[in-house]
Amino acid sequence: MTSLEAVAVHLPRHSEPVAGRLRAFGHSDQEIKHYRLYYGFSEIRVDHDRSMAEHLIAAGRGLTELRGQEHRVRYVLQAKTMPVSAPYPVNPLHEARAALGLTHAPAFSVSQQACASVLVCVELAGRMLAQDGDPDALALVFAGEKTFTDDARVLGATAVMGEGVVALLVRAGDTGRDRMLGYASRICGEFYRGSRMTDEDHERWAVRYPDVLVEVITAALDHAGLTIDDIRLILPHHVNQLSWRKVIKGLGLKNLDRLYLDNLSKLGHCFGADAFINYCSARADGRLTPGDRYLMTAVGLGATFSAMVFEH
Repeated sequence: MTSLEAVAVHLPRHSEPVAGRLRAFGHSDQEIKHYRLYYGFSEIRVDHDRSMAEHLIAAGRGLTELRGQEHRVRYVLQAKTMPVSAPYPVNPLHEARAALGLTHAPAFSVSQQACASVLVCVELAGRMLAQDGDPDALALVFAGEKTFTDDARVLGATAVMGEGVVALLVRAGDTGRDRMLGYASRICGEFYRGSRMTDEDHERWAVRYPDVLVEVITAALDHAGLTIDDIRLILPHHVNQLSWRKVIKGLGLKNLDRLYLDNLSKLGHCFGADAFINYCSARADGRLTPGDRYLMTAVGLGATFSAMVFEH
């Protein structure tokens, strides 16, 4: 059993309309309108002054549960979408680890599952802690990145990328705030080109995407011994909302009521951080109460489909 002990979010204060970002990448006014009306993107958060390390540190310091408990942190993990998020030889993760007083803990990144890396990081952290056998030990997991390169700013015809970082405290066992009940992941290696996919790849991706995501969500629910009817809320990754309508239909749901899309229009796709940003917002909005079961999703280019079920 793996649990979430705490989750904190750091979002830049500055917002920019996605129209300017898309126009800079050569999109027409009609295409920009399509992104807004059908995909659901309106604004993104960006910070031109803070570095990646400063974002990680701000998120880590938002974890009030970490203060005075630094000695309990056994591992520090960063779930990365982009292999490069800072100029060589800068290492934002090591800078953040030092600033947070965690130099005693080994630190490493997981990036091969792109935006889905965050869920495998949570699962991996729980397994490592369980093997260590210390019931009080914690792992600190970061997700979310800077839009450091052109590839990190607009994700093909899928999403507009925004900045935002989450920090998660993970522990083994079921005594945390949220218990992980089930996890499933599937890699479709035929789409290995990622952002460099051909037109033919994109056509096949559009057909396969909703079906594979439904299969993975169903597998995670099966692992948890639940059905979609047991789920209070779906906390999604922020790809366009048009694709979510097909997924919801494939799950047998009649509408989007249980899909938490409140943040998509104003934050964009914050790499692997989306589902956990939505978790914090849903809690603040009173959409999650003790005993509720909820589902997180993530899809990474390459292509990895993941889903994780929790009990709040």
